[in-house]
Amino acid sequence: MAEGFETTHWPTEIRLDKAARTLEVDFDDGAKFRLPAEYLRVESPSAEVQGHSPSQKQLVPGKAAVAITGIEPVGNYAIRVVFDDGHDTGLFSWKYLYQLGVEHDERWRKYLGELAQRGLRRE
Repeated sequence: MAEGFETTHWPTEIRLDKAARTLEVDFDDGAKFRLPAEYLRVESPSAEVQGHSPSQKQLVPGKAAVAITGIEPVGNYAIRVVFDDGHDTGLFSWKYLYQLGVEHDERWRKYLGELAQRGLRRE
């Protein structure tokens, strides 16, 4: 397994709901998450979004209408999510998907607050 991708929670099912623009992930501990495309796009683990340290994280506005066009397995530890805006460089590890599910409300609140603070919009 690639370094930094170790996980304690394994997905048992991953479903792309294109109509609802969500990625549904069920884990072996019973946790189930519905992760909206916009949320996944603005929290992409790519260097383009995350930078190379927490202080370099980029705020990504204008993604309210983004959709997921596909998901591709990467080894046995991650998926690549392909978005309709052309973004496809983030590898979402099982560990990161689980973290995004658990921390959804907190991360989303922070994102919306940062947009408002900078006068930016989701649309």
